[in-house]
Amino acid sequence: MNKAIAAACCAWCVIGTASAQNYPSKTVRIIVPYPAGGTSDILSRLLSPRLNEAFGQSVIVDNRPGANGNIGADLVAKSGPDGYTLLLADLGALAISPSIYKLPFDPAKDLAPVTMVAYSPHLLAVHPSVPVKTTQELIALARSKPGRMNFAVSSIGGAPHLAGVAFEAQTGIKWAYIPYKGGSDAIIGLASGQADAIFNGMLATYPHCKSGKLKLLAVSSAKRLASIPEVPTVAEGGLKDFETGSWQGVLAAGNTPRDVLARLNSEIVKAFSTAEMKENLAKQGAEVYPMTPEQLGTWLKKEIDKWAAIVKAANLKLE
Repeated sequence: MNKAIAAACCAWCVIGTASAQNYPSKTVRIIVPYPAGGTSDILSRLLSPRLNEAFGQSVIVDNRPGANGNIGADLVAKSGPDGYTLLLADLGALAISPSIYKLPFDPAKDLAPVTMVAYSPHLLAVHPSVPVKTTQELIALARSKPGRMNFAVSSIGGAPHLAGVAFEAQTGIKWAYIPYKGGSDAIIGLASGQADAIFNGMLATYPHCKSGKLKLLAVSSAKRLASIPEVPTVAEGGLKDFETGSWQGVLAAGNTPRDVLARLNSEIVKAFSTAEMKENLAKQGAEVYPMTPEQLGTWLKKEIDKWAAIVKAANLKLE
């Protein structure tokens, strides 16, 4: 974690008066807008018992999948601005959604940033029966079968889908996309042979690669990961500067009091900054990456603008 970011988080979190001192006084819900078993769900279930202990109140995980995470995000956006309903989600997907969907909420206005939680790269993996061992071999195979290789995605318009679109753009290949209801379902679809390849978050995907249910070809990070140094990056396979991944973060309803956001930021950063948690996530290829609410708000706005340009250039539209 960057020391400057850590210092900023600590400085921000000394803020807090009456409402933060009384918060929370009842159960806190963490909305995960995807099915159980995905990256956001894994992180939420690591976080909830630690917040439970810190708050002295029940902290429950509530999976509300659908519409690329937007059903759960809308639920949080329309909840009371009191910090009792939180969203833990792939913020890359949330940043993409305004360019893909007609949303009933504005992510930049109707959701209040709390903190980034972690970053993990996508894994490029294939079904074990696909006769390739490298990214270059996958590209060659896909070029020989234009539009006939099935690419599993957690949802149309999500970050893994856009990773596949970026891969197509740089290689000139063409996938046939198969959308699922979430990352865990996409993994199951690939493992069962319904699809040939996938980009998906490392936390949810790597265990299936280790078990042999999937064949791992590459990671989408800028550099090789210390936890699996033998696995090359996608960029090493010939796709210059290719880098995608899963940015996981926490948001509350818009207009949540600043001191409540500060309390949440403090406790969530603390939960993910323990040596045990950092080591646990690092082994799975994830980096703890906290931010202040202001830093996350700035990051989210920049990502919304960035993906708007990418979606427009790709002429990407929902069917």
